[in-house]
Amino acid sequence: MNRSGIWLGRSFLALLFLFFYLPIVSVVVYSFNASPLASEWTGFSARWYAKLLQDDEILDACRVSFSLALATACSSVVVGAWIGYVLASYRRFRGSTLFSAMVNAPLVLPEVISGIALLLLFVSLEQTLGWPQGRGMVTMWIGHTMLCVSYVAITVQARLSSMDRSLTEAARDLGASPLQVFFDITLPLIAPSLFAGWVLSFTISLDDVIMSAFLSGPETATLPLVLLSRMRLGLNPEINAVGSLIIGLISLGVVGNSWYLMRREQAQARLLAQAALHRKSPVSPTSRISSPY
Repeated sequence: MNRSGIWLGRSFLALLFLFFYLPIVSVVVYSFNASPLASEWTGFSARWYAKLLQDDEILDACRVSFSLALATACSSVVVGAWIGYVLASYRRFRGSTLFSAMVNAPLVLPEVISGIALLLLFVSLEQTLGWPQGRGMVTMWIGHTMLCVSYVAITVQARLSSMDRSLTEAARDLGASPLQVFFDITLPLIAPSLFAGWVLSFTISLDDVIMSAFLSGPETATLPLVLLSRMRLGLNPEINAVGSLIIGLISLGVVGNSWYLMRREQAQARLLAQAALHRKSPVSPTSRISSPY
């Protein structure tokens, strides 16, 4: 490739990174703006972070959002793992096509349709059975779990489809039960896909607006709903402060996880190199002669 092609590729990559990350940088920079208007810079100040700690509405919304995201991620991983395991292990059974279509339906259906359907379902259940009593954390948790289960199931199914089945077959031949095979062999092998599904479910639930708008109650407003309602009155540097804190927490989590994975890979590579050197090291002739004493 000539120099003009290399320069063009690097320029396109730089513009792409600017397009993605310049808005994030601007949010962090303007969170330290002294002006109450987010459109003009008047000086450096951290008063919006201090004001944020006194805003009970945003603090309660953060608590609701993170609690809901944690519950959704855990339940989605548990349900989605079993669904992905069934789809990958038992590919042909009665009703498999319908079951697969129902699993993939939340991915292709508009979220507005899913939200309206669940809202009508909960209203009907409340009128006939008396449950649930209004909308709140439980209804949002069910809706978010229904939305995120499909992502976990597809991720686990893809990982299981590429897994070597001779490992599980050997364990079954040696007398292991299906549960022992799953927990001792299959589960450790699909652990990366489960972690990826957990992170994806947590992010989707934390960022969801449409499903939460249909299923939330007056006392369980999530952070995206609160920020959306405030942004209708104009941008506030306090909103930038919230975004900056979330960006910082996510960045620390990503960097910490990457550092842990790199250290673990380096340790495994070091152990493999030491084992290879130990196997290749020649044995001295004197060491083969045992001493008579």
